[in-house]
Amino acid sequence: MQRFVGFSAQTPADYAGSAPALDIRRHLNGPILCEGVIYGPTGRVTSRFVADMHGHWQGNRGTLDEAFRYAGGNTQDRQWRLVLGNDGRIIAEADDLVGTGTGQQEGAALRLRYTIRLPEHAGGWSLNVTDWMYLTENGTIINRSQFRKFGIKVAELVATMRRVEA
Repeated sequence: MQRFVGFSAQTPADYAGSAPALDIRRHLNGPILCEGVIYGPTGRVTSRFVADMHGHWQGNRGTLDEAFRYAGGNTQDRQWRLVLGNDGRIIAEADDLVGTGTGQQEGAALRLRYTIRLPEHAGGWSLNVTDWMYLTENGTIINRSQFRKFGIKVAELVATMRRVEA
């Protein structure tokens, strides 16, 4: 049933023609402030974070550096390496991914799927992730991600990403 309704039922084509159009080379470029929460399997907030991000693009190749500060005091630095195809397809790499992530931007939305390996202090599990990003009229991106193990949702993330003046 989940294949036909809910979070997993969305496809990038559902957002074709929606405006404003999301272009990661523009909207994930320069300094970005990200604020979010992570929900555990029971639906309760298990973590809160703020991240300073910085995107840099040369043509269709870009990097997105992320510096997370979690409410409990932990920090985490990550870097995405992204390639945007002329058809809106995205290839994504990061050091904590298992393999390569793939995505598609279409209209005001973007879907990215990948497998992430959690650090050992967080269990070391490999989780299948689906990220959906939605561009709002004021330029804010709303990010909703689901993390699954053996097909079962074990966490969900909701965050905002807003460009900040350098």
